[in-house]
Amino acid sequence: MTVAINNLVQTRIPTQYGEFVLHYFSNTLDDKEHVAFVYGDVAHKTGVPVRIHSECFTGDVLGSRRCDCGEQLDLALQLISEHGYGVLIYLRQEGRGIGLLKKLQAYNLQDEGMDTVDANIHLGHLADEREYTLAALMVENLAIKSIQLITNNPNKIEQLRTLGVQVDSRIAIEVESNCDNREYLKTKAHKMDHLLGQSKK
Repeated sequence: MTVAINNLVQTRIPTQYGEFVLHYFSNTLDDKEHVAFVYGDVAHKTGVPVRIHSECFTGDVLGSRRCDCGEQLDLALQLISEHGYGVLIYLRQEGRGIGLLKKLQAYNLQDEGMDTVDANIHLGHLADEREYTLAALMVENLAIKSIQLITNNPNKIEQLRTLGVQVDSRIAIEVESNCDNREYLKTKAHKMDHLLGQSKK
């Protein structure tokens, strides 16, 4: 199936890290509201810092300490601002693609002793069901020639390259762990090959 997107609205959003432009995309793949948060002029540039951030309601909005998502979101905006230009693509694929309901059920299983991977599998899902077709189309729509991907996840880099995005390099985005997410981060490092130096200790 051929997937198409449409950049419907662009609007100015001032933040603590400077003024961004929010691009609202419609698409033919799903009925979710995916957006790109653009800082500065990125069109026709190479090596553009890009963060592809999957929605995490509990971390991004509520400030949950069970994950590192909210802190990564904030740090990515800071990194982009410091670079002078870049993009944060926000994909609505909650809970590594399993949705908010199943993610909360997985949290309860984790409280009973499972890790984040085993909990997803126990609920009938893959460890990570995210995919990045729409992100690749957004990069193309924004006329970006190549990117520096802000990520700790090598699989994300490979998926984007398979989708035709030129990924020149990786920018690490590791935040300090806490007592509530330390085991979660260790699981991501050991079972999902995330490049998390402090979590492999």
